[in-house]
Amino acid sequence: MDDSLPLPASRVREISARETWPVRHAVLRPGQPLSSCDYDIDSMPGSFHLGVFNGEDLVTIGSFYPDPHPELDGTSQFRLRGMATLQSQQGRGYGFKLLDEAVSRLRMQSCDMLWCNARVSAAGYYIKFGMQRIGEEFDIPNIGPHWLMYMRLD
Repeated sequence: MDDSLPLPASRVREISARETWPVRHAVLRPGQPLSSCDYDIDSMPGSFHLGVFNGEDLVTIGSFYPDPHPELDGTSQFRLRGMATLQSQQGRGYGFKLLDEAVSRLRMQSCDMLWCNARVSAAGYYIKFGMQRIGEEFDIPNIGPHWLMYMRLD
């Protein structure tokens, strides 16, 4: 079987912000308190959280917020935050499956721009999906170096 393809049993569905915490903690905030997985914008009106399930197991997560970035020119922007796949499940296409679903939903809402602060170590992944890097590298304390990345959806 080709490891770059999603497993047949995988499916994407909307989940609660709280349901993202185990994957957020394991992948994005190891060694930090679980409370660090409670993002201040998780309950922002219009936000949604998606999960990819392999059978009954949540393996990939991503959260999306109507949050315009001042350096970008889209009129209806959404921010991606907290995208993660469990290490044992990486390379199987789950992240792209989640992003494809999110982009479909965002286009139906007339969103014209998706952006994120991508970890430098993950930037190649986002570029492969079709995002572009803009600006200089910057540091997020306790997390590390990032780049601003975006994708036009119109």
